[in-house]
Amino acid sequence: MLSNVRFMFVLFLFAVSLLGGCAVNPVTGKSELNLVSESQELAIGAKQYMPSRQQQGGDYVTDPRVVAYVKHVGEKLARVADRKLPYEFVVLNNSTPNAWALPGGKIAVNRGLLTELRSEAELAAVLGHEIVHAAARHGAQQLQRGLLMQGVVAIVGATTSSSQYGGLATTAASLGSSLTGRAYGRDAEREADFYGMRYMLRAGYDPYAAVTLQETFVRLSKNRDASWLSGLFASHPPSRERVENNRREARALTAGLKGGKVFVGAKVYRRKMAGLLRDKPAYKAFDKGVAALKKGDARAALALADEALRIQPREALFFSLRGDALRKLERPRKALRAYDRAVELNPDYFAFHVDRGLALRQLGRDAQARQDFTRSIKLLPTATAYYALGRMAADRGDEAAAIKYLRVASTSRSRVGRKAKAELLGLDLEQNPARYIKASLALDRDGYLLVILRNATSEPMRGISFSVGWRQGRGFKPLERSRYARTLKAGRKATISTDIGPLRSRRELHRYHVQIESVDSARRVAL
Repeated sequence: MLSNVRFMFVLFLFAVSLLGGCAVNPVTGKSELNLVSESQELAIGAKQYMPSRQQQGGDYVTDPRVVAYVKHVGEKLARVADRKLPYEFVVLNNSTPNAWALPGGKIAVNRGLLTELRSEAELAAVLGHEIVHAAARHGAQQLQRGLLMQGVVAIVGATTSSSQYGGLATTAASLGSSLTGRAYGRDAEREADFYGMRYMLRAGYDPYAAVTLQETFVRLSKNRDASWLSGLFASHPPSRERVENNRREARALTAGLKGGKVFVGAKVYRRKMAGLLRDKPAYKAFDKGVAALKKGDARAALALADEALRIQPREALFFSLRGDALRKLERPRKALRAYDRAVELNPDYFAFHVDRGLALRQLGRDAQARQDFTRSIKLLPTATAYYALGRMAADRGDEAAAIKYLRVASTSRSRVGRKAKAELLGLDLEQNPARYIKASLALDRDGYLLVILRNATSEPMRGISFSVGWRQGRGFKPLERSRYARTLKAGRKATISTDIGPLRSRRELHRYHVQIESVDSARRVAL
């Protein structure tokens, strides 16, 4: 008989034969395991690009010239990459200094990183590095490691699932979050530096910018700036070793130039980023305002939002913060005006629609609120929007719709998700008791049937009525009805004896079935 290790190895080889094999990496030229096909890479990247951007601040739209400039530099580098992909480049409206790449060439750089760079060549170093991550299949390799650890066939199926919950931010979109936030291995980072510098030189940029960039990162990491530690350093950790490796590589690359010029572009970078750099104090005030609101100081948050708006009156985020503060101060009409302006300036960011929907709900304008929540879900499905839609459906007596929305919201592990789960239980328990109380059959020592009840909810249950009987095709013929009157705590089991038996062997168990008929929530009974 095969040992467990040998069995797992055979299973692994079988999975590889089904899903792929070895292939040559288009960047490094090395032969490597290939379980994720290029079509899957492209599909995953395309599917996760929008939710990943939405979860990390949405697209930066205040100064389109900044976005156009980043795309221009990215496209120059993409043209000289070793692998042709449908590369895309966006700027995210996020103060955390970060950049990331999804499989298939979907690349993002945060506003907060752009304000720390000093030249176009340093921007090229960032984008070239991310292009290599995509071109060399580093994201796909991360997926492969997950496949091998968690079960190859199951994971590939999950990433392409069309489940109704597939787009919920707290579930399937977490794939994008794990790919954009997880640290690459040292080999992947070394490859991204090494080949990224070659792309820089091919596109006409000075590869020494990759050295100065890493030197800046090392200096900032020593200062332990919290925003840096939670951003680029988390997924692309800097080190003196990387600085020296880059310096050695830049020296080798430029040794053969024979007087040829390479571009740094410090002046042009400052000119292109002038507006964004001028707005830096406004975003600093905004970030302080968000922190103040989290601490419950709505008045301070409102003052900081207004300070930011005096510097940059076209930034939707600042109006959104103003609305959040006004809503906390119980001034929903003024909050609504702020949210209206935020949506007007950037209609494609989910959070503005969620926030405006909450303000409209506070004012009793549910029909308009439903429109905003529905629009937000198309951009990024969230527990907050689904919960709000569920509550509004319950208020108008549409129990079926309320259950549908709350069921999606309840899949979130957030506070809103837990709240949705409790309300769903109250609505759905009467209609679908078997969803919450799981039942199975066993035999006692004398061969009589035992019913095992398990409370699969987070609340105590009591008054569990059930029937035990024959299976008849797809039908059921009850032989004995019973009721467990005691309280069954969350996650606990109870065993109840029956008079059905004795059975000659366990093989006869399949002829019987237990059916849950009704359940009461102990908490509701107590009330």
